[in-house]
Amino acid sequence: MKLKNKVAVVTGASKGIGADIAKHFAAEGASVVVNYASSKVGADKVVDEITLKGGKAIAVQGDVSKKADIERLFSETQKAYGKVDILVNNAGIYEFAPLEEVTEEHYHKQFNLNVLGLILTTQEAVKLIGPEGGSIINISSGVTTLAVPNSVVYSATKGAVDTATRVLAKELGARKIRVNAINPGMVETEGVHSAGISESELRRDLEKQTPLGRIGQTQDIAPAAVFLASSDSSWITGESFLITGGLR
Repeated sequence: MKLKNKVAVVTGASKGIGADIAKHFAAEGASVVVNYASSKVGADKVVDEITLKGGKAIAVQGDVSKKADIERLFSETQKAYGKVDILVNNAGIYEFAPLEEVTEEHYHKQFNLNVLGLILTTQEAVKLIGPEGGSIINISSGVTTLAVPNSVVYSATKGAVDTATRVLAKELGARKIRVNAINPGMVETEGVHSAGISESELRRDLEKQTPLGRIGQTQDIAPAAVFLASSDSSWITGESFLITGGLR
Protein backbone atom coordinates (compact mmCIF):
# COMPACT_ATOMS: atom_id res chain seq x y z
CA MET A 1 0.00 0.00 0.00
CA LYS A 2 2.53 2.56 -1.18
CA LEU A 3 -0.08 5.34 -1.47
CA LYS A 4 -2.08 4.74 1.69
CA ASN A 5 -3.93 7.87 2.91
CA LYS A 6 -2.94 9.79 -0.21
CA VAL A 7 -5.38 11.66 -2.47
CA ALA A 8 -4.69 11.54 -6.21
CA VAL A 9 -6.29 13.50 -9.04
CA VAL A 10 -5.89 11.88 -12.45
CA THR A 11 -7.05 13.95 -15.41
CA GLY A 12 -8.43 12.25 -18.48
CA ALA A 13 -8.90 9.05 -16.50
CA SER A 14 -12.02 7.61 -18.13
CA LYS A 15 -9.96 5.41 -20.46
CA GLY A 16 -6.49 4.47 -21.63
CA ILE A 17 -3.38 5.28 -19.64
CA GLY A 18 -5.25 7.54 -17.21
CA ALA A 19 -7.76 4.84 -16.30
CA ASP A 20 -5.04 2.30 -15.61
CA ILE A 21 -3.08 4.78 -13.50
CA ALA A 22 -6.22 5.54 -11.46
CA LYS A 23 -6.81 1.83 -10.83
CA HIS A 24 -3.18 1.19 -9.88
CA PHE A 25 -3.21 4.14 -7.48
CA ALA A 26 -6.38 2.89 -5.80
CA ALA A 27 -4.89 -0.60 -5.46
CA GLU A 28 -1.97 1.01 -3.60
CA GLY A 29 -4.34 2.71 -1.14
CA ALA A 30 -4.94 6.15 -2.66
CA SER A 31 -8.32 7.87 -2.80
CA VAL A 32 -8.68 8.76 -6.47
CA VAL A 33 -10.47 11.51 -8.36
CA VAL A 34 -11.24 10.18 -11.84
CA ASN A 35 -11.53 13.24 -14.04
CA TYR A 36 -13.22 13.09 -17.44
CA ALA A 37 -14.24 15.61 -20.08
CA SER A 38 -17.08 13.81 -21.88
CA SER A 39 -17.09 10.08 -21.16
CA LYS A 40 -19.16 9.79 -17.98
CA VAL A 41 -19.83 6.14 -18.76
CA GLY A 42 -16.11 5.40 -18.95
CA ALA A 43 -15.32 7.32 -15.77
CA ASP A 44 -18.12 5.63 -13.85
CA LYS A 45 -16.82 2.27 -15.02
CA VAL A 46 -13.35 3.06 -13.66
CA VAL A 47 -14.86 4.16 -10.33
CA ASP A 48 -16.96 1.00 -10.16
CA GLU A 49 -13.93 -1.21 -10.81
CA ILE A 50 -12.05 0.55 -8.02
CA THR A 51 -14.84 0.47 -5.45
CA LEU A 52 -15.73 -3.16 -6.17
CA LYS A 53 -12.18 -4.03 -5.09
CA GLY A 54 -12.53 -2.03 -1.88
CA GLY A 55 -10.87 1.14 -3.12
CA LYS A 56 -12.02 4.75 -2.93
CA ALA A 57 -12.80 6.84 -6.01
CA ILE A 58 -15.14 9.49 -7.36
CA ALA A 59 -15.68 10.74 -10.90
CA VAL A 60 -15.62 14.50 -11.58
CA GLN A 61 -16.39 16.03 -14.96
CA GLY A 62 -14.20 18.84 -16.21
CA ASP A 63 -12.59 19.95 -19.45
CA VAL A 64 -9.11 20.83 -18.25
CA SER A 65 -8.52 23.21 -21.12
CA LYS A 66 -11.02 25.52 -19.36
CA LYS A 67 -10.11 27.35 -16.16
CA ALA A 68 -13.65 27.29 -14.72
CA ASP A 69 -13.83 23.51 -15.16
CA ILE A 70 -10.44 23.10 -13.50
CA GLU A 71 -11.55 25.19 -10.53
CA ARG A 72 -14.67 23.04 -10.18
CA LEU A 73 -12.61 19.85 -10.38
CA PHE A 74 -10.51 20.88 -7.40
CA SER A 75 -13.45 22.29 -5.50
CA GLU A 76 -15.12 18.88 -5.76
CA THR A 77 -11.87 17.18 -4.79
CA GLN A 78 -11.59 19.34 -1.68
CA LYS A 79 -15.20 18.63 -0.73
CA ALA A 80 -14.69 14.89 -1.07
CA TYR A 81 -11.19 14.43 0.35
CA GLY A 82 -9.98 17.75 1.76
CA LYS A 83 -6.56 17.77 0.11
CA VAL A 84 -4.40 16.70 -2.82
CA ASP A 85 -1.16 14.73 -2.56
CA ILE A 86 -0.73 13.56 -6.16
CA LEU A 87 -1.66 15.05 -9.52
CA VAL A 88 -1.37 13.21 -12.81
CA ASN A 89 -1.67 15.54 -15.78
CA ASN A 90 -2.76 12.87 -18.23
CA ALA A 91 -5.54 14.58 -20.21
CA GLY A 92 -4.34 15.36 -23.71
CA ILE A 93 -5.10 15.24 -27.39
CA TYR A 94 -3.09 14.29 -30.44
CA GLU A 95 -3.77 15.17 -34.05
CA PHE A 96 -1.17 14.57 -36.72
CA ALA A 97 -0.94 16.71 -39.86
CA PRO A 98 1.75 17.55 -42.40
CA LEU A 99 3.13 21.08 -42.25
CA GLU A 100 1.01 22.37 -45.13
CA GLU A 101 -2.19 21.33 -43.33
CA VAL A 102 -1.41 22.95 -39.97
CA THR A 103 -4.01 25.56 -39.04
CA GLU A 104 -4.55 27.92 -36.13
CA GLU A 105 -7.38 25.70 -34.90
CA HIS A 106 -5.13 22.59 -35.08
CA TYR A 107 -2.47 24.45 -33.07
CA HIS A 108 -4.67 26.00 -30.40
CA LYS A 109 -6.75 22.86 -29.83
CA GLN A 110 -3.66 20.89 -28.84
CA PHE A 111 -1.77 23.62 -26.99
CA ASN A 112 -4.84 24.70 -24.99
CA LEU A 113 -5.24 21.21 -23.53
CA ASN A 114 -1.76 19.71 -23.58
CA VAL A 115 0.12 22.76 -22.29
CA LEU A 116 -2.13 25.52 -20.95
CA GLY A 117 -4.45 22.94 -19.35
CA LEU A 118 -1.53 21.24 -17.64
CA ILE A 119 -0.23 24.55 -16.26
CA LEU A 120 -3.62 25.72 -14.99
CA THR A 121 -4.41 22.32 -13.48
CA THR A 122 -1.08 22.32 -11.64
CA GLN A 123 -1.76 25.87 -10.47
CA GLU A 124 -4.98 24.76 -8.77
CA ALA A 125 -3.60 21.47 -7.43
CA VAL A 126 -0.71 23.04 -5.54
CA LYS A 127 -3.19 25.12 -3.53
CA LEU A 128 -4.43 21.87 -1.95
CA ILE A 129 -1.04 20.23 -1.42
CA GLY A 130 -0.01 20.52 2.21
CA PRO A 131 3.35 21.36 3.80
CA GLU A 132 4.36 17.70 3.65
CA GLY A 133 4.62 18.07 -0.12
CA GLY A 134 3.41 15.90 -2.96
CA SER A 135 4.05 14.56 -6.44
CA ILE A 136 3.02 15.86 -9.84
CA ILE A 137 3.34 13.53 -12.81
CA ASN A 138 3.00 14.88 -16.34
CA ILE A 139 2.23 12.44 -19.13
CA SER A 140 4.40 13.59 -22.00
CA SER A 141 5.34 11.48 -25.03
CA GLY A 142 8.16 9.63 -26.71
CA VAL A 143 7.67 11.89 -29.75
CA THR A 144 9.87 14.46 -28.02
CA THR A 145 12.88 12.28 -28.88
CA LEU A 146 11.54 10.28 -31.83
CA ALA A 147 10.75 13.38 -33.97
CA VAL A 148 7.87 11.74 -35.84
CA PRO A 149 7.05 13.38 -39.21
CA ASN A 150 3.61 15.05 -39.51
CA SER A 151 3.47 15.68 -35.76
CA VAL A 152 5.03 19.14 -35.52
CA VAL A 153 2.29 20.67 -33.35
CA TYR A 154 1.70 17.64 -31.12
CA SER A 155 5.44 17.11 -30.67
CA ALA A 156 5.84 20.79 -29.82
CA THR A 157 3.21 20.50 -27.09
CA LYS A 158 5.02 17.57 -25.53
CA GLY A 159 8.37 19.33 -25.80
CA ALA A 160 6.73 22.13 -23.83
CA VAL A 161 5.51 19.60 -21.26
CA ASP A 162 9.05 18.31 -20.74
CA THR A 163 10.38 21.84 -20.29
CA ALA A 164 7.54 22.81 -17.95
CA THR A 165 8.30 19.70 -15.91
CA ARG A 166 11.89 20.79 -15.33
CA VAL A 167 10.93 24.41 -14.58
CA LEU A 168 8.19 23.47 -12.12
CA ALA A 169 10.44 20.94 -10.40
CA LYS A 170 12.80 23.81 -9.55
CA GLU A 171 10.00 26.25 -8.76
CA LEU A 172 8.09 23.90 -6.44
CA GLY A 173 10.98 22.00 -4.90
CA ALA A 174 11.14 24.28 -1.84
CA ARG A 175 7.54 23.26 -1.12
CA LYS A 176 8.54 19.55 -1.24
CA ILE A 177 6.52 19.08 -4.42
CA ARG A 178 8.24 16.81 -6.90
CA VAL A 179 7.47 17.16 -10.63
CA ASN A 180 8.35 14.46 -13.14
CA ALA A 181 7.20 13.32 -16.58
CA ILE A 182 6.51 9.97 -18.19
CA ASN A 183 7.15 9.82 -21.93
CA PRO A 184 5.45 6.72 -23.36
CA GLY A 185 5.94 5.35 -26.83
CA MET A 186 2.94 4.07 -28.76
CA VAL A 187 0.55 2.49 -26.26
CA GLU A 188 -2.47 0.42 -27.22
CA THR A 189 -5.47 2.44 -26.04
CA GLU A 190 -9.02 3.12 -27.16
CA GLY A 191 -7.75 6.25 -28.88
CA VAL A 192 -5.16 4.33 -30.89
CA HIS A 193 -7.87 1.91 -32.03
CA SER A 194 -10.40 4.62 -32.92
CA ALA A 195 -7.77 6.53 -34.90
CA GLY A 196 -7.06 3.40 -36.95
CA ILE A 197 -3.44 3.33 -35.80
CA SER A 198 -3.61 -0.04 -34.04
CA GLU A 199 -3.58 -2.02 -37.29
CA SER A 200 -1.60 0.51 -39.31
CA GLU A 201 1.70 0.34 -41.12
CA LEU A 202 3.00 2.87 -38.57
CA ARG A 203 2.46 0.39 -35.76
CA ARG A 204 4.20 -2.39 -37.68
CA ASP A 205 7.14 -0.13 -38.50
CA LEU A 206 7.49 0.96 -34.87
CA GLU A 207 7.39 -2.63 -33.65
CA LYS A 208 10.19 -3.53 -36.09
CA GLN A 209 12.31 -0.67 -34.74
CA THR A 210 11.58 -1.35 -31.07
CA PRO A 211 14.15 -3.55 -29.29
CA LEU A 212 11.40 -5.25 -27.24
CA GLY A 213 9.41 -5.89 -30.42
CA ARG A 214 5.98 -4.57 -29.47
CA ILE A 215 4.02 -1.44 -28.69
CA GLY A 216 3.14 -0.70 -25.09
CA GLN A 217 0.12 -1.55 -22.97
CA THR A 218 -1.39 0.71 -20.34
CA GLN A 219 -0.15 -1.63 -17.62
CA ASP A 220 3.40 -0.90 -18.82
CA ILE A 221 2.96 2.75 -17.86
CA ALA A 222 0.88 2.72 -14.66
CA PRO A 223 3.51 1.10 -12.38
CA ALA A 224 5.94 3.88 -13.28
CA ALA A 225 3.34 6.42 -12.19
CA VAL A 226 2.95 4.58 -8.88
CA PHE A 227 6.72 4.73 -8.40
CA LEU A 228 6.83 8.48 -9.08
CA ALA A 229 3.84 9.11 -6.81
CA SER A 230 5.30 7.15 -3.90
CA SER A 231 8.12 7.73 -1.44
CA ASP A 232 10.20 5.25 -3.47
CA SER A 233 11.10 8.22 -5.68
CA SER A 234 11.48 10.78 -2.90
CA TRP A 235 14.76 12.17 -4.31
CA ILE A 236 13.69 12.27 -7.94
CA THR A 237 12.35 15.45 -9.52
CA GLY A 238 12.61 17.25 -12.84
CA GLU A 239 13.07 14.01 -14.76
CA SER A 240 11.42 12.68 -17.90
CA PHE A 241 11.16 8.88 -18.04
CA LEU A 242 11.20 7.48 -21.57
CA ILE A 243 9.09 4.29 -21.62
CA THR A 244 9.16 3.09 -25.21
CA GLY A 245 10.38 -0.50 -25.18
CA GLY A 246 13.84 0.78 -26.07
CA LEU A 247 12.82 2.81 -29.14
CA ARG A 248 14.73 6.11 -29.44
